Amino acid sequence: MAPHIVVVGGGFAGFHAARRLARLTRGRARITLLNPTDYFLYLPLLPEVAAGVLEPRRVAVSLPAALPGVRFVLGSATHVDPHRRTVRFEDGAARTRQLTYDRLVITVGSVNKLLPIPGVAEHAHGFRGIPEALYLRDHLIRQVELAASADDPAECAARLTFVVVGAGYTGTEVAAHCRLAVADIVSHQPSLAGVPVRWLLLDTAPRVLPELSPRLSRTADRVLRARGVEVLTGASVAAAESDRVRLTDGRVVPTRTLIWCVGVRPDPLVEDLGLRTEQGRLVVDEYLTVPGFPDVFACGDAAAVPDLTRPGRLTPMTAQHAVRQGALAARNVVASFGIGKRRRYKHHDLGFLVDLGGPDAAANPLRVPLSGLPAKAVTRAYHLLSLPANRARVAADWLVASHPPAVGLGLASPVSLNDAINTR
Repeated sequence: MAPHIVVVGGGFAGFHAARRLARLTRGRARITLLNPTDYFLYLPLLPEVAAGVLEPRRVAVSLPAALPGVRFVLGSATHVDPHRRTVRFEDGAARTRQLTYDRLVITVGSVNKLLPIPGVAEHAHGFRGIPEALYLRDHLIRQVELAASADDPAECAARLTFVVVGAGYTGTEVAAHCRLAVADIVSHQPSLAGVPVRWLLLDTAPRVLPELSPRLSRTADRVLRARGVEVLTGASVAAAESDRVRLTDGRVVPTRTLIWCVGVRPDPLVEDLGLRTEQGRLVVDEYLTVPGFPDVFACGDAAAVPDLTRPGRLTPMTAQHAVRQGALAARNVVASFGIGKRRRYKHHDLGFLVDLGGPDAAANPLRVPLSGLPAKAVTRAYHLLSLPANRARVAADWLVASHPPAVGLGLASPVSLNDAINTR
């Protein structure tokens, strides 16, 4: 009977692992991909979905369509028993089911990092998936529309104040793109002509994009400040309420919008495994194998992959590493069946890209620093090449319009079935 390979997680690492496995095994193994959604999310373009630049389906790639030869199972893994070689999961109908495997690839990725700050869990907006991006866009539109009809100037000012916490990749791009989107929405409200719109970007680090070079950080900082974004480094949120946030420096900012982009942590499944972890990530060797379990592989954000280019350190939690680790994990899984030879993971970063909306970006491909239109061209070209599908549609969205007319979809104010019936 053909061996069964189970890949848990359909993010960057899982998608590329499954695709490479299908190509390498050529039908000689059964491959199953378990994921809670039926699509692979191209996360780097999510801020453009929130800003209305891209339609959400542009960044969602159908897993069944993109992975011929791979059995797709809709569900969320809840427990892995490496001794019995089983994966327990909850399927799309909320039923508990189980998979058995001969080889397992754990690529469950990461989730939002939530700090124990009063009020954040109740009042902050997360930003890790399409539902959150769509909700945020609806919320931004709703705040502008409510500000336009507000009789109280203080309420109007609070609704036009937006606070983003976390000046890493996500927070910086969300602030940059959404600042432009809200400015466009406001321009269609005559009653808000001349009314200031306030954006704050907070981070406890000494500069924006602290993981990148100082030069790229300065470029992003300059673009944000030129758009009127208040960049507050060395500061964060001490407490949040429904209508205000209190900062760690004691200031109180009236606002209805708190966007949480502080960072990520490995999926809780990693802790449930009961295996050795480092920085919350599952320990693996340079071949992406879990020590003591030669039939279990792990990669991407969930795995503590040793960085052979920087001895003693782990590879960063980036898509660039996840893609390559997923492909190598597939190669080493196949090698464990005697097909080919396994290889160690070693990859030098090729540079970083930050899209700042409009004509602005910051990039250092192959360590060549770029800004403005050259960086924008390189950034968009890279994303188009990296997308597994929908390239023509993404390019068309970029060419046709920067910001289509803003229309709320009602996502920012959920309506019960009873309410919906009573309003007909």
